[in-house]
Amino acid sequence: MDGLLGTTQQALQLLLTGNPELWTIVGISFSVSLKAIVFTTPVALVLAFVLAYVDFPGNRLLLSMFNSLLSVPTVVVGLLLYMLLSRQGPLGDLKLLFTQTAMVVAQMVLCFPILVALGHAAMQVADQRAWETARTLGAPPWHAMLTVLYEVRFGLITTVLTGFGRIISEVGASMMVGGNILGYTRNITTAIALETSKGEFAQGVALGLVLLLLAFLLNFLLGYFQGKGKLSA
Repeated sequence: MDGLLGTTQQALQLLLTGNPELWTIVGISFSVSLKAIVFTTPVALVLAFVLAYVDFPGNRLLLSMFNSLLSVPTVVVGLLLYMLLSRQGPLGDLKLLFTQTAMVVAQMVLCFPILVALGHAAMQVADQRAWETARTLGAPPWHAMLTVLYEVRFGLITTVLTGFGRIISEVGASMMVGGNILGYTRNITTAIALETSKGEFAQGVALGLVLLLLAFLLNFLLGYFQGKGKLSA
């Protein structure tokens, strides 16, 4: 019990005193995950819109594939990207392995099916007349699409927050393609895994508290925007 209290006190001290190593790790985590979500969201939501409003051969098959990809373990994604980016891989000449760029790509791959599947579900509840009315009035397809996206904006915000929560808390892909390099590719989850394996729990607990605080914040925002979505429906 005393050990637990002592570790918690050390963790709080690291957080409150602005420990540079700890906050560098936090900064890397947020930087990588924010880049991944920003780069992925526009393409994923356009594809979700196409799947929801354009009937073409293979539509249901493609949607089923994205739904299936939701359950793919992060370590499998990391392994596949490692094989592609290693020196023996087809993309080895790019020298992206063990860089933040590789981590961004890995997290983009992870959150893309989430954004497509949940974005499609959000658009399914939209009033179909918004799209039909906009097209009838002569609006170009991109303008009509923006009209639909605005109608389900709260559901889409919830989708993006869910995707962000998924990638910032993953460990497998980041560990494999990032290499867990201090000050460069070490993020919150890989640092927790390393510190725990070394038996040094203070920094791991401190970073765990950051993740817990983020989880509470994301849950609050999810509840808020889901409530706004119901009110606007």
